[in-house]
Formats: sequence, structure tokens, C-alpha cells
Amino acid sequence: MDTPQPVPPNLLPQSLPRTPGDLLLEADPEPFPLLPRRTALIVVDMQNAYGAKGGYIDLGGLDVSQAPETTRKVARLVALCRMLGITVVWLQNGWQKGWAEAGGAESPNHWKSNAMRLARHRPELRDRLITEGGWDFDLLPGLQPAPEDLRIRKTRYGGFTGTPLEPMLRGRGIRDLLFCGIATNVCVESTLREAYHREFWPVLIEDACHQAGPPELHAATVFNVRRFFGWVSTVEKVAALAA
Repeated sequence: MDTPQPVPPNLLPQSLPRTPGDLLLEADPEPFPLLPRRTALIVVDMQNAYGAKGGYIDLGGLDVSQAPETTRKVARLVALCRMLGITVVWLQNGWQKGWAEAGGAESPNHWKSNAMRLARHRPELRDRLITEGGWDFDLLPGLQPAPEDLRIRKTRYGGFTGTPLEPMLRGRGIRDLLFCGIATNVCVESTLREAYHREFWPVLIEDACHQAGPPELHAATVFNVRRFFGWVSTVEKVAALAA
């Protein structure tokens, strides 16, 4: 007699609770009931630092060639979310001039931040890389926040760490979070995990993200989210809700 093969838990069928007026977003591992008034789009670090030639990621030797396509996808996703009445939140990573917020030698950030490490070897880059008010910190061309959007500067990978993001979301009755941006495997995943541990419901819009490093790092984050931390969808599936 053949032994039944175990089914991965994330493939076992289930239906998420519905709310009157919600929209059913096609997602993995199951459809996600999306209610626009309780939803925010978190746009993570779509800055020159992470997606432009001459930005800090490029200077650090990582490939940014796919960033223009990611930028187009993010711009479309932002427009779709505005059509649906979803709050848009822009996270920008960086420090004020002087880098006091980056931490001193007792902070792991001092040693693991690639921007700080690069600046130690190239002192002329200090206060230029991901520094508020500078080109590196600015949003990529083609991305323009609206007056009603929320903008939050963060000083670590995670968007909840040391920022007012959580109370700003709670105060607007927001529970569900769509995620896009750069880098999938660093700041996007860090912020998404923080959201999950704070009882928000995260959905990764996988084709509106780009990784820092080889493509398998993006795939690993998608696997982690689908299996452990939330749901995964695409820009076209969000567009279907706005049709």
C-alpha cells in the first residue's frame, strides 16, 4: 500500500475571512480579501541610491540594470492604488548630514552598512550616500508622491524600526499592507517581516520589487513570504481589481 505523500501546509486549502465591500485579490497561496480603506501600499526605498547609475548600490558593485523596469512597475502600482482608494506610503532610507543616526562603532550598523563601509574607504562619499537632502536620497525619476501620501524616513533596513510608521497606519485603521520596492531581500523583506510580527497582513507585489544581488535572492524572499509571512501577488492582479 502506497504511503500518502505529505502536503506542504501552505498548499492545504483555506479561505480567508471576508468583509462586506472587499475585493478578492488573486494571490498565493490563496486569494486575499482586500478592502481598500483598510489597506496601504508601502513603497520601499525607490531612491537613486538603490536604482540609479552612480547611486550607492551601483558604486558598491551591485547590478541596477533592472531598476528602470521596477520603477515603471512601481509607478503603475501607485497609480492603481490611488484609483482604488488605497493609502500610499513612501519609505526613504538614509540619515541626516553627519550620520549620527547611523550609529557609532558599537553599532552593528556601523560595520554592516555597505554605505558606511564604502565611505570609510572613500571619504569623499561621506554625507553624499543616502543622506537626506542629497541626490542619492531622492526618489527615482518618474516617481512622484501626491500631497495626500505619507512619507517616512527610516535609518535601518526595517521601516517600523525607529519610525512613526505603525501609529500612522493604526491611526488610519489600516490592517493590510501591499509591499513593493528595492531591495526585495533586504529592506522590503525586513519591513514585511516587521509588519507580520505586528499583526499586519502583508502582501508582496513580487514583480514590483528588485533584489540586491543575484536573482535567486528575490526568489528566496518570494518563497519566504508565500510560505511563512504573507501572500504574494502581481501588478496585473491588482490592476484586475481596478478594471
